[in-house]
Amino acid sequence: MTARPAPQDVDLSAPLGALTLPNPLSTASGCAGYGRELARFVPLDALGTVTTKTIMPYPRSGQATPRLAETPSGMLNSIGLQGAGIEHFVRHELPWLAERGARVLVSIAGERLEEFTETAERLNGQPGVVGLELNISCPNVADRGMVFARNPATSYDVVRAVRKSTDPELPVYAKLSPDVTSITEIAAACVQAGADGLSMINTSLGLAIDLDTLRPALAGGAGGLSGPALRPIAVRCVYQVHAAMLAGRIPQVPILGMGGIRTGRDALEFTLAGASGVAVGTALFQDPAAPQRILAELRAELAARGFAKYTDAVGYAHRPCAPVGAPHRPSPTERPS
Repeated sequence: MTARPAPQDVDLSAPLGALTLPNPLSTASGCAGYGRELARFVPLDALGTVTTKTIMPYPRSGQATPRLAETPSGMLNSIGLQGAGIEHFVRHELPWLAERGARVLVSIAGERLEEFTETAERLNGQPGVVGLELNISCPNVADRGMVFARNPATSYDVVRAVRKSTDPELPVYAKLSPDVTSITEIAAACVQAGADGLSMINTSLGLAIDLDTLRPALAGGAGGLSGPALRPIAVRCVYQVHAAMLAGRIPQVPILGMGGIRTGRDALEFTLAGASGVAVGTALFQDPAAPQRILAELRAELAARGFAKYTDAVGYAHRPCAPVGAPHRPSPTERPS
């Protein structure tokens, strides 16, 4: 048996379109703002990418308060895509991120298809932008019609329109919702429309009752559930979509996995299920320095299982059973793209 690599020798590089990232870790949209607060704890250029909070073409105040509530092993939020709009981001936030060497994955959304394309076009050629994440699945907005990811046809339309309006070299990821009958159908529609990758998953719609007021804990009623309670659902979704890719029902594209990641073990679980990258979200509220710790833990977890490269572990849970302790040595044709 080949000797296991030392953790420091494990290659964590990961692909994003034509770009090779130094590691597969990103922030989940909405959990690190535009990166200013996070930069006090983590050098932004040390992350694979920084995913921004979702940006729309105009300023948006979001939902009324209260809009956060703790739940067992997670939290509910109904922030409602609050933000200053695309012009503020391009003029004030993006230059700041570019100066710090951040590789920026910009999350964008809109109430109508035209708003997605308007925002996407404004980001063409902007420094530091390495990709777009289309938030077609936010569950905590007043207008539930904004959840385009509920339907394959509307998902296709948004991705197709954005893909046509952006630089063909700029990767476009579609962020999917778990609150659908068949996430593989939605994923297939997005990839068919031209998505270069998939972000999986957004929060799941939930509700909590305040036993003092005897009313919903959030002013908006329901909100998005995130945190460790979401992780088994997220891993299931990643596993199902990657399996569909391996079976030829969906063309193979990278998956950015997210949902309750707190440790390197959690990150590895997503990777084995088929994620080519991982994003940390809710954990940042408790431990803003979590990304560097998680990367160190991920190296150790990979090394302990004989993986010399992060990419060798992607989708390994789908392989036929191998002898216990046997290191993974796939051929190039076995590796997910």
